[in-house]
Amino acid sequence: MNERIVDVEWVADRLESPETAVIDVRDAWEYDGIGHVPGAANVPFDSFRADEHGAAEAGMLPGANAFADLLGSAGVTPEDDIVAYDDTHGVFAARLLVTAELYGHDPAKLHLLDGDYSVWNRAEPTTTEPPERGAGSAFEADTDPEYDATYPARFRADGPLVERETIEAARDDPDAVIVDTREAWEYAEGHIPGAVRLDWRELVDTDARTIRPESELRPLLSDRGIVPGTRVVLYCNTARRISHTYTVLRALGYPDVAFYEGSLTEWEREGGTLETVE
Repeated sequence: MNERIVDVEWVADRLESPETAVIDVRDAWEYDGIGHVPGAANVPFDSFRADEHGAAEAGMLPGANAFADLLGSAGVTPEDDIVAYDDTHGVFAARLLVTAELYGHDPAKLHLLDGDYSVWNRAEPTTTEPPERGAGSAFEADTDPEYDATYPARFRADGPLVERETIEAARDDPDAVIVDTREAWEYAEGHIPGAVRLDWRELVDTDARTIRPESELRPLLSDRGIVPGTRVVLYCNTARRISHTYTVLRALGYPDVAFYEGSLTEWEREGGTLETVE
């Protein structure tokens, strides 16, 4: 796999680099009370969801201005390599990375820590000290009159986010596959007609808390018809779980991966039909 997904050693070797921005997306109480990767800034998951900042530009995205404020407050620059982590197999951290990509950050500079905070904690030192870069919390910097970092963000119309029309087109395209990343029971209760199921957690070794080896992932994906030569379109309920699957597929070198930001929530709201499994 490429450097979309990086291990603890990769991150540890770059912690002292001024061009590496480590972002902890856990809740502030976990970041402050339990500890964090040295130098990591805290940008909690709920802070870059649309319901925290009002109307979004596209589905559950926070809006360019809100996201620019968050990453700027965390001391991130457009030139930085961003490494994100959480404590939930990377699903929330992946959402931050996908959001950064959609707002213009170079995808080659976006990295998911393989595993999560617990994997780092078993192998490397942690701290409760605030980082030198930005503020310990992205919200603290907002109230600091001496803090003046800026991070430009502009929604990429040519990015991987697609609208409902693309889902409709993919249903009739033999070279496309629509992928439902939810749990089996959710898929059975109702899914977009023609979609194949791939629970995002199937890509994770739940014991090691890391991404499964490539030698296991490729046959799993191939068995579901998810191969590099197809156009892959992902959805879930509210666009959280698809971020993790998107990151893994891009790490495996899949060239054409998109995700339906509105996901099943919008699909149903707009009158889309559902298919069930008896």
